[in-house]
Amino acid sequence: MPQDPSPLFGGFLLGYLLALLLVGAWKALSLRDRDDFHLAGRSLGTTVLAGTLIATWIGTGSIFGNAEEAYRVGLSTWILPLAGAAGIYVLWRLASRLRSQPHVTIQDLLEDRFGPGARIMGTLALLAGYIVIVSYQYRAGAAVLRYAAPGLDESTAVCLVALVVVLYTGLAGMVSVARTDLINGVLMTFGVLAVLGVQLAHFGGPGAVLEALPPAHQQPTGSYAPIRIVSILLPAFLLVLGDANLYQRFFSAKSPGTARKSALWMLAGVLLLEYAILALAICGRARVEAGDISAPEHPAHIVVHLAFSDPLLPPWLGALLLATVVAVIVSTADSYLLSPATSLVRDVWERFGPTRGPSKHPLLLGRLAVLLLGLIALGLAFTSDSFFDLALFAYTIYGATITPALLAALFWPGATARGALSGMITGLTTALLWRFLLKQALLDFTAPGDTLHSLISSTDAVIPALLAATAALWLFSRSSK
Repeated sequence: MPQDPSPLFGGFLLGYLLALLLVGAWKALSLRDRDDFHLAGRSLGTTVLAGTLIATWIGTGSIFGNAEEAYRVGLSTWILPLAGAAGIYVLWRLASRLRSQPHVTIQDLLEDRFGPGARIMGTLALLAGYIVIVSYQYRAGAAVLRYAAPGLDESTAVCLVALVVVLYTGLAGMVSVARTDLINGVLMTFGVLAVLGVQLAHFGGPGAVLEALPPAHQQPTGSYAPIRIVSILLPAFLLVLGDANLYQRFFSAKSPGTARKSALWMLAGVLLLEYAILALAICGRARVEAGDISAPEHPAHIVVHLAFSDPLLPPWLGALLLATVVAVIVSTADSYLLSPATSLVRDVWERFGPTRGPSKHPLLLGRLAVLLLGLIALGLAFTSDSFFDLALFAYTIYGATITPALLAALFWPGATARGALSGMITGLTTALLWRFLLKQALLDFTAPGDTLHSLISSTDAVIPALLAATAALWLFSRSSK
């Protein structure tokens, strides 16, 4: 890490975070009811909705996780954005239909179709997957803080980021989150594209960038085995199709037409930013290989490392890139904290709590839920420092549990409550067992280096979890007719 960063970085970072808190406090004064906190009063127009959709999806998984993978393997990471793009295309086709629903959460839709058991399982999957996602947003934010203030220890940095995210999200909910996400989306676009332009100009074009990479990094194919490609792409695809954040934003749209137009803009914006981030990380690796800059402390930090260590960037442009990274982190963290908080209040407390029904203090309950889940995510933040693998696992937990049942609710009239609940339980259980028990047990029965051992070791939990969930959904639906 740089020992003497420009004071501009620290000052800008502090000013940005304070501005977010002030926006949250200002918007909190306009809150009237639960719909304002959770859905911004169902009033979001195309521009704001598209901005918050893009800012929500382009998160730490992109600027840290995908960047880490691009730094590590090079050009073959061009496949990474395809899964999200495919899922967003499907949502574009569904957007008008989703906004026509009277629901607040995905769990509302699941219970309407499959009963209260599906609501409970959907809530459990959402809480488990999203809290993991929030936890590594904290770690990503801490990495940025420690670049700006090298003397700050990691634990303190993580706690400071958690404090800002919880305060900002809890103050005004969706009302502040959606509108600042639009600003964050603009910052992401200008920051990444401006710095990428500087890197390409320095090398003289993409061809020169590739020539500076190690030979293995120059291959557009071959770095991944087929089973690894499926293991990488499937979790993100399933997450998009069932992402409660995106559905919550579609439910917040002014009209079905607004939801559909915003989804199309989201598709274009996500593709642009995802590929720009990958290209920037590859340029960073080329700069390291050329000896222009030192290697980052962690491969996932390459974009932040460029902001602080690249002599090509004047301080103002480095600060702009820093703003981009912070915008990515905050816009993802607040969204993935607000959705489970909404679910905890609406799908657990108001549905099964002692008072049953809408609370007399919905804003207080929403803020308490944000605080509780934010603290749980803080505890998880200290358990792992891998962004890419942790992101894939969080996507798997959520996607393999909820997405098959959700798609069945929308498209398969023959699906039954028993089938949906069995599929959700099977998907969640298989994902957890494969991650912690089954995979290792199977590897113990094979010899390192043989085909079966390689196949098992490269298979992500998403594949057995999705297969098991889909099979259980189909079998129990058929048998319960």
